[in-house]
Amino acid sequence: MIFKIIVLLCLSFPIMLSAKPDAQLAKNYSDRIDVRDFLVSEKYDGVRGIWTGSTLLSRTGEPIHAPRWFTEKLPNIWLDGELFSTRGNFQFVASVVTKNTPIDSEWRQIRYMVFDAPDFERSFLERSQRYTRIVEQLDLPFVIAIKQFTVMDNQILSDTLDDYVANGAEGLILHRKTALFKNGRTDNLLKLKPFMDAEARVVALTKGEGKYTGMMGALVVEIPSGIRFKIGTGFSDNERMNPPNIGDIITYKYHGYTNKGIPRFASFMRVRYPVDTVPLKD
Repeated sequence: MIFKIIVLLCLSFPIMLSAKPDAQLAKNYSDRIDVRDFLVSEKYDGVRGIWTGSTLLSRTGEPIHAPRWFTEKLPNIWLDGELFSTRGNFQFVASVVTKNTPIDSEWRQIRYMVFDAPDFERSFLERSQRYTRIVEQLDLPFVIAIKQFTVMDNQILSDTLDDYVANGAEGLILHRKTALFKNGRTDNLLKLKPFMDAEARVVALTKGEGKYTGMMGALVVEIPSGIRFKIGTGFSDNERMNPPNIGDIITYKYHGYTNKGIPRFASFMRVRYPVDTVPLKD
């Protein structure tokens, strides 16, 4: 009988009994999705805070030492959110929440931006309504329910991103309305920033034309999927005259993917690994 009770508790409260709490992690946005299937919210540049119902933890399971007044009225319910101060102030937040001894005056500047009340049996649409009700009932000025909204197409999503970024936001998060909670990285949760970045191997160079005559015009690169494409922007004139070598690993930025899986608006950032220092694959 005691064994059955323990098993039931483990099934009912998996987050309580794990050193590392369950947490959903986002993949990168792709414009192949139907955005009407998702709820959209601001991506807050803070520190992940998971409230187990009794303890505030980081995503890796480390305790976050908040002042007692910050947590004493939080409900006995699993919540997920971001510890946040103001846009563009990540370093301050990271400094505050990683102290073993909390400084009250610093924590007065922190807000708990709740974006989920995880439940394995409910869709995110239901969970978003649930966490909003919970936060409203708490009526604590430093606990805020993140607003979720719907957009009708990818162009409106892009325009929305531009508006948010222009006002200092880091980006947007998309969460599939019908999705049940799933631990780990999932395409039910997507992040959209002004750009993402990734690495690719240089496989060829093209000659420049017009004002770039006599210089490099573009890099032909290959990503791990085997897809090849050209990167022709982001270079200084000096970089065009002294371009990366074939075999170099470069970092580029991009904004989503085409329907063929090619990074959209790819732009050169830097050489990550010169060809003679490329690390061996595991």
